[in-house]
Amino acid sequence: MNKFAVILAGSGVYDGAEIHEAVLTLLSIDQQGGAYQVFAPNIDQHHVINHLTGEEMPETRNVLVESARIARGNIKDLKDFVAGDFDALLLPGGFGVAKNLCNFAIKGVECDVDPEVEKVIKAMHKAGKPIGAMCISPVIVSKILDNVEVTIGQDQQTIDGVRQMGGTHIDTTHGEVVEDTKNNIFTTPCYMLDASIGQVYSGTTKLVSLMTSFITSQK
Repeated sequence: MNKFAVILAGSGVYDGAEIHEAVLTLLSIDQQGGAYQVFAPNIDQHHVINHLTGEEMPETRNVLVESARIARGNIKDLKDFVAGDFDALLLPGGFGVAKNLCNFAIKGVECDVDPEVEKVIKAMHKAGKPIGAMCISPVIVSKILDNVEVTIGQDQQTIDGVRQMGGTHIDTTHGEVVEDTKNNIFTTPCYMLDASIGQVYSGTTKLVSLMTSFITSQK
């Protein structure tokens, strides 16, 4: 059974993990015979957004605690991640990726990545294990790793950011996956496009399928 580690950035598209992408990623892994363990960094969110009004709320929430909502409590602190325990790494999207896992939403190409997130991505890359990133998450991969080939769909501002950080961007549409065979990086746009939930599921399914085939070919 292939074992996937999944990193979440909270719970909710505007300040955490994109819930549809997160759940459909876990579903895709399960449907394709894999197993998963969810992780999140034990840090405060950048801020909290009222998802009904879009307004910022005067409170503080923890990324690990909020991510536990999606994981139904079956979640681990990212500091406890061991690369040797997993065959692959996956990062769903959501604005929390660009606010909590890094600060791309605030600082752009000069962004800083959470140290634990960076440590995990570098460890999996060094081990030659596949890394999957969807929606906005490829910006983190582009920031950490050199000369990667990724997609975030067709958003020009983010594409420019990827290129300025040294990455190569490939334009894609719904359900398409870019595979960087040199770095074993798999990316798909999901809600970076104006997508339906079915189109997002198409992307997560294909992404997990390609990663699963890669893992199998290496065993």
